[in-house]
Formats: sequence, C-alpha cells, structure tokens
Amino acid sequence: MTSTPPLLTKSEPWVRIIPLGGIGEIGMNMTAYETPDGIVVVDCGVLFPEDDLLGIDLIIPDMTYLKENRNRLLALFLTHGHEDHIGAIPYFLREFDVPVFGTPLTLGLVEGKVRQHKSLPPPRLVSIRPREKYTVGPFTFEPIRITHSIADGVAFAIMTEAGTILHTGDFKIDLTPIDNEHFDMHRLCSLGEEGVLCLISDSTNSEKEGLSLSERQVTEPLEQMISQAPGRVIVATFSSNIHRLQQVADVSIRNGRKIALTGRSMETNARVAGELGYLSIPPDQIIRLDQVSQYPPERVTILTTGSQGEPMSALFRMALGDHKHVSIGPGDTILLSARIIPGNERAINKIINLLGKKGAKVFYRRISEIHVSGHASQEDQKLMIRMLRPKYFVPMHGEFRQLSQHARTAVRTGIPEENVFVIENGVVLELTQSVVRQREKVVSGRTFIDGKGIGDVEDMVIRDRQRLGSDGIVTVIVALSQQTGEIVVGPEVSTRGVVLSDLSLEMNAILKTQVELLLQELEPEIKKEVSALKTLVHNHLRRYFKKNFERDPVIIPVLLEM
Repeated sequence: MTSTPPLLTKSEPWVRIIPLGGIGEIGMNMTAYETPDGIVVVDCGVLFPEDDLLGIDLIIPDMTYLKENRNRLLALFLTHGHEDHIGAIPYFLREFDVPVFGTPLTLGLVEGKVRQHKSLPPPRLVSIRPREKYTVGPFTFEPIRITHSIADGVAFAIMTEAGTILHTGDFKIDLTPIDNEHFDMHRLCSLGEEGVLCLISDSTNSEKEGLSLSERQVTEPLEQMISQAPGRVIVATFSSNIHRLQQVADVSIRNGRKIALTGRSMETNARVAGELGYLSIPPDQIIRLDQVSQYPPERVTILTTGSQGEPMSALFRMALGDHKHVSIGPGDTILLSARIIPGNERAINKIINLLGKKGAKVFYRRISEIHVSGHASQEDQKLMIRMLRPKYFVPMHGEFRQLSQHARTAVRTGIPEENVFVIENGVVLELTQSVVRQREKVVSGRTFIDGKGIGDVEDMVIRDRQRLGSDGIVTVIVALSQQTGEIVVGPEVSTRGVVLSDLSLEMNAILKTQVELLLQELEPEIKKEVSALKTLVHNHLRRYFKKNFERDPVIIPVLLEM
C-alpha cells in the first residue's frame, strides 16, 4: 500500500476520486478529489461507535493521505449539516488551515461545533449559494439545491479539466418540501445536457422500491397525535432536522400548546436556525423548561434530544427519572420522530420500555408514521441518473449491499456495467474522458476519539476492553530475590470480573498454586530475567484458563526484584 499514487503528466487531463470514509458504512463521509494541481475534500463526518467499541466517543476518518499532501490541500466543501458529514471538522481543523465552504445553515452548525473546541482558532468559513460558482485552484464548484431531512442541503457539480463530477451528498426528491426550497431538477437536467463525467450518488435507501415520501407526509400524523394527546407531548427527534422542529412547533401552536426545548444540541441548533431564518417560532410561544410546570399539561410540547436512546440525552434522563425539570408519568405522550440508526436498536428499545413503565404512551416508527426518510429510494435514484446521464457511476454512502444494489439500479437505468464502480475506502479511481484506472490504495481507515485522545486507542486496546468486559482481569504480584531468583513475597493473586462457577471462592488459591508450580520448574537464571518471566507467567495462566474454563481474561503479571 502506498500513500501517494504516482502522478501522470499534465498532458492528459485526469481527476482522481479518493473516498476516505462513507463507503461500506453509514457515516464518516469524506471524499478527496485530486488533480495534478491540488486536492479538495467534500464533507468531513463522524461515525458513532457501536456497543463493542468500549469507551470510544466518536470515530473519524483516517486523514493520513491528506496530512502527507497538506501542501496540495486547497479547501473543504460541505454538502449539509448532519453529523456524519460535518462532525469531524474540529479534528480536521486541528491539522489543516484551509477555507471551509458551505451554505449558511451548514456553516452556522459548524461554528457551534468549533466553539465547543476552545483551543481551535476561528475557521475560515465561506458562505455559498446554489447556482453560483466558486473556483479553488483547478476546481470550480457549483452548489445545486437538493432536498433532504435537513434544510440548506446541496449537491456539488465539480468542474475540472477532465470533466464534471456530480457529488449528490444525501438527497431525496421531495417535490413539496417544508421550506419550499425546491429540488433543482432544471439545473441537474441542464448539467446532463452539458455532459457529466461521473455521478457519485447516495445509496442509503437503494434497497427500498418506489419514491421517497415527502416531509409533508408527517404533518397529518403529527396533527392527529398532538391534537388528541391528553397531556404533555414530548417529541424526540434529530436536533438538526429543522423541518421537523418547524412541523412540531406549527402543529403544537395550532393546538394551543407552548414550546419548550431541552438538550444542548437541540437548544443550540434551534437558536442557530432561528437566527439564520430557517426556523420560525414566535418568541411568545416559547417557554423555558423550568416554566413547564406552570402550564396545564395539555398546553405544553417539549422538543428533546434522545431519539437514538443516547445515555446522556435529555429523554434518557427523563426515562430514568433523573431530569431536573421533567418527570414522566401517565398522560404524557412521547413521539420518537426519527429513524433508528443501525446499532441503536437496543438503546431505543430500552428507553421505550422505561418510558412505558412510567405510564407514558410512546409512539415510534414501527407503530406510526411520524418520520420519513431523507434518502432517495430506487425511483429517486433512477431519476437522478436519467437527469444527469453520466459516463461513469460510483455509488457512495452505504454498506456494501446498498452500494451493490445501487450499482444494479444504475445498470438497469442504462449505464454500461463496465462504467459502474463499487469501490472501497482508500481506492483511487482515476478518470479521464477516455479511460478509468484504479491506482494503488492510499492509507484509509478509522481513527478513534476517546475523550481528549485522538487516535491513541488502537484495535489491541479495544480487544483488551472487550476481554475485560467479558472475562475480567487477573493480577499476579510476585517479589523475587535479585541474587537468587527465588520467591521472596507472593505470589499474590487478585481477580476482578472472573466468574468461574463454584470455583470462584477458591480461584485465588488455585492461581497462586499455578504460579508457584511454574516458578519452581524454571532455572534460576531465567527467574532473574524479569521481562521474560512476565511473558512466561502470562502465557502459562492464559493457557490454564483456556484449557480448563474456556475463558480469556486479561492477565497482568507484576514482578518485583528485591
């Protein structure tokens, strides 16, 4: 594997597509575009860890390739403000001082994230407007309005000497958007007439047939549930889904309810969206959370974070009875108005059960249509392909099965199979008007964020944490004579989390005997080599556990010389 593919001569115009995240996974979106004269990056997102990544807060793309080419890096462009597209920006800005281009709402959300990282200097933010062109080095970017589950999203037409690439970002074709900012089909069709070298397209819902539903489809179910709710209504949704916040607020106000917000990201995003004109709630209809108890329950709606069952979220604290201002009880109606992100099913089920035990009535997507996807289904994807008629097609933003299905859809829509490429993160796809080449992969992968540590946690640490969680830890302390290698003190054995049925009470004595037997068999000279002796003790006890108990605890020998 090489980090820097060899460059061609400038006599043959080419552009390289290098995904650094977002392929084979839902999240961590980051794609580099490269010509002989520079590199630009589109999106810079995070991936949220699943339960087996113990102690990990966030996952961001491995940026090694960008670091090795930092002198050629020109800019970062953002399609929209979801975490899987902007969440890694604070970590990006620690390494690179380049301008960041995005629409006003997207940049407003970025500013909020950057402020939380106080050591970062103010970023160079450049606000962009659809249908205007922005030239950076050899690239000209034209934002094109799309519709998604967040306001102010755009696709990018990326114009280079080799041709035009259309990077959709996340999209669906919503012909009746909440904000009346319409999907720009006219410009996409005209780009198709002008000629598109390659389409890079959202694959999330490629297995879903038909057309995506409009966000307006949610209004009627919300109206029905909120109008019929006997007491308080608590709506948990993504704080970035400004359209959903607007829908809930409008319906609630029509039904004589005041609006309260809880959760840091909910309060921040609503404030930013309101200041920029993307969210309109009359000030006299908003109340503070500590004022909720002053109103009859049937006159209050609370917008909260926690739709994914996040342990520190406001809704989770309500479910536990640990929220400062809100106690859940009979008469409360809870609406989970968000899709379930894969991997969060267990946490969401837990919070639903906790809320139900407190007497609340809980509605979620399995039993009511209070959420629609923001991603294109098959018919939307077909229409995107037919509007643009690209020469080459690369599915992006999805797991392998979703990428493969999107590729099949593209072939059925008329793109030659040999011009469709299902690639992986790190693959370098080099395009010209006449040929496609796959170069050697560049360094790619995942960087773990653990507290303030960036990339400090490696796979071995994760495996150790998993073993600690499943099989426990064994510590062996032995003091040996520096002259003779004989045992002076110990061995003292302690265990934590090691449960071995009826032997649990005797385990320390059993392990002590095992260590003593091992040390008695060793030559005195070996006992004087502390580092080697640690390895022998570790390996002996690990074999003993595996052979007798089929367990694999973390074993830590501590050998002292006296």
